[in-house]
Amino acid sequence: MADDIAADFDRAVAAVSALTADPGNETKLRLYALYKQATAGDVQGKRPGFTNPVGRAKHDAWASVSGTTTDGAKQQYVELARGLTR
Repeated sequence: MADDIAADFDRAVAAVSALTADPGNETKLRLYALYKQATAGDVQGKRPGFTNPVGRAKHDAWASVSGTTTDGAKQQYVELARGLTR
């Protein structure tokens, strides 16, 4: 089962990288957060300051999925990617 999720996740990452249409900032932040959670675990480091709004948004998005298991984050990423690539 875990091998299936890992393979699906790898295919989803490749499919998202190949997207030609911009899915929008909220979707990109969600994809980023799920990817980081799946590959690095819970958010690390300090929250960037207000002079770094992009870094702050990424940190906040990643923090929003803290506690999600690796397989759970991969599965959510796959489901989100499927919706974008149909």
